[in-house]
Amino acid sequence: MKEIKTPWGSITPKVDLFPIYYLIFIYGFIYILPFGKSLIGISWFDFLRSEDGPLEWIQFFQYLFASIISLFIFIKSGNKKSFKILIWLVFTLACFIIAGEEISWSERITGFSLNSISEINVQGETNFHNLPFFHHNLLDLTFILSSLFLGWIGWRKWPNVKSWPQKELSLYFLFVALFYFYYDISWVSTISQVRNDQEIFELLFSSGILKHCFSNAKDFK
Repeated sequence: MKEIKTPWGSITPKVDLFPIYYLIFIYGFIYILPFGKSLIGISWFDFLRSEDGPLEWIQFFQYLFASIISLFIFIKSGNKKSFKILIWLVFTLACFIIAGEEISWSERITGFSLNSISEINVQGETNFHNLPFFHHNLLDLTFILSSLFLGWIGWRKWPNVKSWPQKELSLYFLFVALFYFYYDISWVSTISQVRNDQEIFELLFSSGILKHCFSNAKDFK
């Protein structure tokens, strides 16, 4: 990691600090960026985090590329029955499914939908993660647990398994777990419910996955 020089001395972080810079940029600059309503009808901040907005489409492409890279690593690896190698096959399938879910399996591109699914979908779209039971009971919990695993448990408990994201990428996932925990706990707290900025934080998750895949693909050039 690069050394950071400050008036108080130098700091050498052991983790990638991009998630911190990203959140500072979003909440310190985009959040107060003026003239959004006069130009596009809503604030720039709401435009970024909106459903079917820029951040969601970036996530789609990141998951899609991560799926392709994971498949490449799996194909190029020897001993495909190895646990470490099978993890890449799991990444391939998981990232492909998530990419499809992000765009409601092309409904947002083609307009084609399955009425049997969209009619009972929370958002009226053809995807499965917004079906009532999963959306209300499992979606946030899935993000919290997977973020904790990828950002802490995986590299901490199995440090020799490089198929998991390593410690330097931990902030990409731990910020996501923190947001979803804080968001969910606010529903039963004495304060007003925390605003739903899920797209802003979910971008960190997909970015961490893609960066992990890229860094491992270099070994197979």
